[in-house]
Amino acid sequence: MNLIKITLLTLFSIALTRFIPHPPNFTSLIAISFYIPLIFGTIYMPIVLFSFVITDIFIGFHNVLFFTWGSVIIIGLLSKYFAYLDFKFRILGALSGAILFFIFTNFGVWLSGSYGYTITGLIDCYILAIPFFGYTFLSTITYSIIIEVIYKYKNLFLFLKRI
Repeated sequence: MNLIKITLLTLFSIALTRFIPHPPNFTSLIAISFYIPLIFGTIYMPIVLFSFVITDIFIGFHNVLFFTWGSVIIIGLLSKYFAYLDFKFRILGALSGAILFFIFTNFGVWLSGSYGYTITGLIDCYILAIPFFGYTFLSTITYSIIIEVIYKYKNLFLFLKRI
C-alpha cells in the first residue's frame, strides 16, 4: 500500500469518527495512533499526526493541543513493542495507549491552570476526567477490535489468493 493510500485511509478514518456525532472522546484516534505504526512501521506516524492536525483545524484548536499531539506520537512509538505479539496483547497495548492519552492530556489540562496549581487541583482534574476516559477506553477497544478483524481477514484473503 503506498503512502497516498495510507494517508487518505488514515485521514478518512480519523475524520469520520471525529466529525460524526459521538459521545465525548469516542473516536478511533487512539486505536489508529497505535495500529498504523504497528502495521506499517513507525515511519508512518507523521501521517497519523497530520490527520489529527487536519481534523483539529475544523474542530478547533485548544490549549492542550501539544499534549494531545504528543500523546499520539508516544502511542505510536509504544506500538512497535507489540508488533509481534498476538491480538490480545496488541489490544492491551492499544488500551495502554488510552491510559497514556488520559495521563498526558489531563496533565496538560491541569498545567493550563483550569484547576489551580495545587495537588488538590491535579487530583480534581483527573477525577473529573474519568467519565471521558470511559468513552476513550470503550472506543479504543471497539476500534482496535475492528482493526484487528480487518487486518486478520485481509491477511487470510491474501493467503487464500496465493493458493
